[in-house]
Amino acid sequence: MVVIRLSRGGAKARPFFNIVVADKRVRRDGSFIERIGFYNPIAKGGEEALRIAHDRLSYWVGVGAQTSPTVDRLVKQAGQKAA
Repeated sequence: MVVIRLSRGGAKARPFFNIVVADKRVRRDGSFIERIGFYNPIAKGGEEALRIAHDRLSYWVGVGAQTSPTVDRLVKQAGQKAA
């Protein structure tokens, strides 16, 4: 099964997450199929906190990928900012 989830990066106490498409059996920060965005929870000022390639997201959901609850929340958050 293919899932769309967060993969953690960054340093200790400075998290940075990539939004990736990966096989469910692969560990969180392991190999992935495609990177479709990022989330920076500690972005300040003019820094971009969230970017999602909505065309790639809709493609992967269309072919059967499941999104994690956190990614669902972030997609809704990005949709509200765009509107």
